[in-house]
Amino acid sequence: MNNLRTRQVITLLTLLTTSGLWVLMPKPTIGQSTPPVSTAQSAQLAEAERLEQQGEKLKNEGKYNEAIPLWERVLIIRKKALGNEHPFVATSLNNLAFLYSSQGRYADAEHLYRQALDMRKRLLGNEHPDVAGSLNNLALLYSSQGRYADAEPLLRQALDMRKQLLGNEHPDVAESLNNLAFLYSSQGRYADAEPLYRQALELHKRLLGNEHPNVAGSLNNLALLYSSQGRYTDAEPLLRQALELYKRLLGNEHPDVVTSLNNLAFLYSRQGRYADAEHLYRQALDMRKRLLGNEHPDVATSLNNLALLYSSQGRYADAEHLYRQALELYKRLLGNEHPNVATSLNALAGLYSRQGRYADAEHLYRQALELYKRLLGNEHPFVATSLNNLAFLYSSQGRYADAEPLLRQALDMRKRLLGNEHPDVANSLNNLAGLYWSQDDTSRALEFQTQSITVQENNLTLNLAVGFERQKRDYVKTISATTYASISLHLNNAANNPSATNLALSTVLQRKGRILDVLTNSQQILRQRLDPESKTLLKNLANTRTQLAYLFYNRPEKLPLEQYRTQIAQLETQAKQLEDQMSRRSQEFRTQSQPVTIETVQKLIPTDAALVEIVHYQPFNPKAAPKDWFGKPRYAVYVLPVKGQPKGIDLGDAETIQKTLELFRDNLRDKETPIAQVKQSARDLDKILMQPVRKLLGNTRKILLSPDSQLNLIPFEALVDENNRYLVENYSFTYLTSGRDLLRLQNNSPSQQPPVLIANPNFNRPGELVARQPHANSIDAKNTRSIDLSQKVFSPLPGTAQEAKAIASLLKIQPLTDTKATEGAVKQVNSPRILHIATHGFFENTPANEEKTTLDDNPLLQSGLVLAGLKPRQSGGEDGILTALETTTLNLVGTKLVVLSACDTGLGNINAGEGVYGLRRALVIAGSESQVISLWKVADDATKDFMVAYYQRLLDNQGRSEALRQTQLEMLNGEKYQHPYFWAAFIPSGDWTPMGK
Repeated sequence: MNNLRTRQVITLLTLLTTSGLWVLMPKPTIGQSTPPVSTAQSAQLAEAERLEQQGEKLKNEGKYNEAIPLWERVLIIRKKALGNEHPFVATSLNNLAFLYSSQGRYADAEHLYRQALDMRKRLLGNEHPDVAGSLNNLALLYSSQGRYADAEPLLRQALDMRKQLLGNEHPDVAESLNNLAFLYSSQGRYADAEPLYRQALELHKRLLGNEHPNVAGSLNNLALLYSSQGRYTDAEPLLRQALELYKRLLGNEHPDVVTSLNNLAFLYSRQGRYADAEHLYRQALDMRKRLLGNEHPDVATSLNNLALLYSSQGRYADAEHLYRQALELYKRLLGNEHPNVATSLNALAGLYSRQGRYADAEHLYRQALELYKRLLGNEHPFVATSLNNLAFLYSSQGRYADAEPLLRQALDMRKRLLGNEHPDVANSLNNLAGLYWSQDDTSRALEFQTQSITVQENNLTLNLAVGFERQKRDYVKTISATTYASISLHLNNAANNPSATNLALSTVLQRKGRILDVLTNSQQILRQRLDPESKTLLKNLANTRTQLAYLFYNRPEKLPLEQYRTQIAQLETQAKQLEDQMSRRSQEFRTQSQPVTIETVQKLIPTDAALVEIVHYQPFNPKAAPKDWFGKPRYAVYVLPVKGQPKGIDLGDAETIQKTLELFRDNLRDKETPIAQVKQSARDLDKILMQPVRKLLGNTRKILLSPDSQLNLIPFEALVDENNRYLVENYSFTYLTSGRDLLRLQNNSPSQQPPVLIANPNFNRPGELVARQPHANSIDAKNTRSIDLSQKVFSPLPGTAQEAKAIASLLKIQPLTDTKATEGAVKQVNSPRILHIATHGFFENTPANEEKTTLDDNPLLQSGLVLAGLKPRQSGGEDGILTALETTTLNLVGTKLVVLSACDTGLGNINAGEGVYGLRRALVIAGSESQVISLWKVADDATKDFMVAYYQRLLDNQGRSEALRQTQLEMLNGEKYQHPYFWAAFIPSGDWTPMGK
């Protein structure tokens, strides 16, 4: 479980970062007036031109320290040759001022810029392109100092003059539009900035072509505007385009490339993608030191950014050291009166506040707030954030009367400047909720918490619409604290308040299983499209995942480790890009979906059933010190009947429940465990989990059960009640990832082919359909449908042959067995009515070829099925291992039921809130309506008898879940298989209704 203290958004400050730090500043316009010169001046001017060309080259390489003395020499030569009053001298003043500005020498730069402007006006008149350039450059200098009121009129003059003199279609006009947009963005005037940025981008493309640094700059700036608004999914593709364009045009070692790396890292950190962000921030810092030297404002910015990342991860010691370096560097280079200094003060204060060093924090917060007000005015997003942070500090100290007006000011200002749906508005609402909660004002706490959840839901929808899966998981983690807070507010402060109950359950329904829902919907939208682009995307993604799975389990013996890792990384990158393209493509065709609310879910619960939603959470206490806000993980449950209000209770601490659960699982998975011992452990767990739930259920006997975390690994049917009866005897269970599944299950599609039955693979011969070069894998010799991929003994499964024969007879189909039971055969199915696979299954916690990053990105690689053609080495084709990752790309839209008659098919990596990353999840993404999966290693003969009996009941038109329950009861009441090891291994998930004839 992650330490959520690193991601709080309840009453935690928003650490402030000046957007201008990451905006790629447009380059000043260099005057090119060339009046005639005498012959006597030619030699001197030629030398000046040579030096200027050298200086320009160094400047373009980012070597400003080396360029400055050359351009200072150029200025001296030109003054000597041409006199002090000459357009060339004005140009030299302008160029040198730009370098000084880039080095943070603002006073020196302003003096030269003013000289250049005055000289150009005297020599060229007030209406001249070079005068417009000087106005532009001086305005940019003011903007970089936070002197926005001084900058805006100059930028407007420059824009109007350029349009008048050069026409609307000119690169200098695009530059002016861009600069004015940057000024508005720096002030939080996003609605004013966006149309100007768009105009500038289109103008640059038309005039300069797509491959030009100015186009990259425009892409970068528009992306940063989106990022400032919380529109992360709009920002990322633009930042990536800008970075690649800069690299192609300027090389990998250039200040503009560094700025682009920095911007992308900042975006990743806002999305919770901390590992990705840290890698890029470190690259940017190292490169800036190489290119600019240690004493440069951009180096301070990189230090500050990396410190901010560390602070958000709870790495306070690392963060403080970097914050202090950045602050001192800013002060030395920029002086005490600069927005970057205020940013640095604010960030360091936030760190102190988190550590409980309130006196130190307050002093810095006050300095930062006053500095921002002086430099940026009273109406600015940074001022709002500074107010918010100071209020957070007061609230942490119990100074609620001091905190409330500041929080309200910050909220009102953010709404005015950023709009009602901005993430910072949600942050302010959270903070106010925490403030009132701390004062036991439950009514107002609920009011603001509800508003904040609504805003976050809007941003969640936007940010999950595109991107690859791990990106979505990281983003969801950034808001998990508010889920916990909503549950805690209900259970700990307002247990009998219906509004609090509804808020908690609504939040759970909106967020639990959300990523699975998004991935499933995205893939099914494209599956139903017939256009070539959608087909190609799905095909390419399937091929890439197959290659990745094959390479993961079949590392070539002679391939060096580094080359192997490089190939894996290339496939991972390709898969992420395709996932993102698929998300964006499906978003184009997505229609407005029904909102996930208690009311919409409740309407879909059968009349004789109830939804039991279990959630793993960390209790939140806003009255505690920040480091103690979140307690140890616990479980809670919400019961939603078909009519009436939901009810919720806390079930207890997760550690105790999970210890009891492990004992129960250990007893279940060993058929030699005495039944009395199994029932005792089952009773112990039932007392904690289901006995309290039964009191909420009343007479309801059909349960739509959504477990969470480790509770996904047990069959609730095998728990034992106070009358010493298994729950299966009185209750019918259907398993869901979340109650939101009920909405997706309404989208029934027709099957495209008859049932497909694949069983009894021949592991020791090549498959007939497709074959690939595997390495020596193995299956254990025990009579279970389980595989150990580290051994070399391959045993057949005779029970699967008998199972296939009996079920094929019932379904009147021809099974695929022996060498026809291949991985390729599974991948070729096209929405069969039923897909039944009887073979060996596996889940490996630590695969032999483990690559941490690979498994973080693709946890579905760790589980799968083994099919024909596993042992012999052969070229081409498949390797006989069908991973869950590959299973996601099957076409199972319209498949009513998938039965995985194998071991461990319900296991996988556990992700609280998202279920199990294994075969069941893969089958849902592929489109299947319901699944039957196993929770441990199952016996071959018993599984054959179980499955045949199950299909007989299915064909009698019993419900998919009820048929399984009746089969379990038959085995329980018999003599041969009454141990729960045999009858409780398989559970039903998804649609529970009869399949029809």
